[in-house]
Amino acid sequence: MISIEEAIVGRQSTRAFIEDKPVSRALVLKMLEIAGRAPSGSNIQPWKVYVTTGARKEALSKELLEQHMSGDPGERNYNYYPVKWREPYIGRRRECGWGLYSALGIEKGNKDKMLRQHGRNYEFFGAPVGLFFTIDTDMELGSWIDTGMFVQSVMLAARGLGLETCPQAAFCNFHETVAKHLGLPGDQKLVCGMALGFPDTTAKVNSFRTTRIAPETFTTFVE
Repeated sequence: MISIEEAIVGRQSTRAFIEDKPVSRALVLKMLEIAGRAPSGSNIQPWKVYVTTGARKEALSKELLEQHMSGDPGERNYNYYPVKWREPYIGRRRECGWGLYSALGIEKGNKDKMLRQHGRNYEFFGAPVGLFFTIDTDMELGSWIDTGMFVQSVMLAARGLGLETCPQAAFCNFHETVAKHLGLPGDQKLVCGMALGFPDTTAKVNSFRTTRIAPETFTTFVE
């Protein structure tokens, strides 16, 4: 077992998995049972999870990748990022993006390689399991916050079971395609997807780690 500190500090967006090492349904359910202890206002537990593997996942991945590689930018079903970027957030985003590309040896301006790397999202980075998180369309901001805490709990529970994850808002670009393949009811809004599996520890991309700002940067003590 790993400590709480290691579960949090050691978590990263894993972008290479062992493709031929399956994750059992029992292990997925155990992970979700643990994560289900996440808090929610009045304990309403507003999240829903769709798990896809095998042929169904491959069919979804194929269509999503085709859409992406065609140059179709898609259209998100909600604004994940600010409509107008500004500092310090745009600087942090650029640091993350260029840091990843640098780790992969992708030079600035190589749009073809950038497009292909981004397309790995739609291949679940080789993970054998894809998770999709949804919320009822009539839920309000508080339930979105609750769902975020649940998603984080899933990632930490996964680490405790020897698994790794990559949370992916990229799937929201093609939410209608996801809904079609997974049979999502019309009253569900896609929050994000997630790759789940056993990490490929030899993959260069998994050596990339993002930085974090010091707590003094975002903390105010009022005494």
